[in-house]
Amino acid sequence: MDHLDLRQYAVHTDLALEAKELAETANGGPIPGVLSELLDEDGIKVSRVHVQTEQGSRAIGKMPGRYVTLEVPGLRNQDTGLQDKVATRFAQEFESFLERAGVGKSARILIVGLGNWNVTPDALGPLVVENVMVTRHFFELMPDQVAPGYRAVSAVAPGVLGITGIESSEIVQGIVEKTRPDAVIAIDALASKALERVNTTIQIADTGIHPGSGIGNKRKGLTKEILGVPCIAIGVPTVVFASNIVNDCMRLLEDHLAAHAANSGSQIMGLMHKMEENERLQLVREVLQPLGHDLIVTPKEIDQFIEDIANIIASGLNASLHDAVDTSNVAAYTH
Repeated sequence: MDHLDLRQYAVHTDLALEAKELAETANGGPIPGVLSELLDEDGIKVSRVHVQTEQGSRAIGKMPGRYVTLEVPGLRNQDTGLQDKVATRFAQEFESFLERAGVGKSARILIVGLGNWNVTPDALGPLVVENVMVTRHFFELMPDQVAPGYRAVSAVAPGVLGITGIESSEIVQGIVEKTRPDAVIAIDALASKALERVNTTIQIADTGIHPGSGIGNKRKGLTKEILGVPCIAIGVPTVVFASNIVNDCMRLLEDHLAAHAANSGSQIMGLMHKMEENERLQLVREVLQPLGHDLIVTPKEIDQFIEDIANIIASGLNASLHDAVDTSNVAAYTH
């Protein structure tokens, strides 16, 4: 049999939390150089991962830095009260990122909504930009009339290479050079390895956006090194790769048969239970061969989910960026 390149069918995730879980499973324990803590309050699970060393970075495949993940399974129920709670908690977590990055209360902010507005699972960034409160023009045109408690915030959705013919990173670099913000916030749609985290999870990272992250597989990143100012990334997994789903189904079936059929479970599965993960992924490759690539899967309710999560992020950003915005009523400031 020809040698198969399985790298494109490896378990793919843009979430640092999942990458850490995968590495710990393979390592048989905690990863040196990667610290984590978990909080669970009011149906909101907050996971903080700090990649401290290059060794830890290589082990989990994520850049050194801080990652905070909010997991809220209840968001699937479209509970508006819970959505406001999540927006408030998101605002609190995001404020701590701003403080650590040295971004003051009056610092100018550029919000970048990455993604393709014509493709619903990739439209998170543009939808957040639509709903966020932009104020820079008031500071430019009538600074004396701006009330206390606000800062200069601008926002842009640069589109994708297939629409504009220009790399998003290059567009943002040009805007940063001309408008000179003190910090950039980049919002992007991500891929998860687990269906239960799709549209119920928000990740904040102080590492910016790196090449290959996000479902659009951006070629050039948005980082402090590239832009010259701090760049904080916000991402929500909106899709899962089909190869991940197939791999999980195989594992779950094996576990189910082993639990309910005692020793006969392995007999029913035949050689499946002896397979390494890369061998299972090789089977996926055989199935997907006629297509020539993997499939990306998103829930059929994605239209409503993406609107809700974009509103949550926009509300949280408004509350964290402007002191005048009351966190007890964050949703009143979005469209």
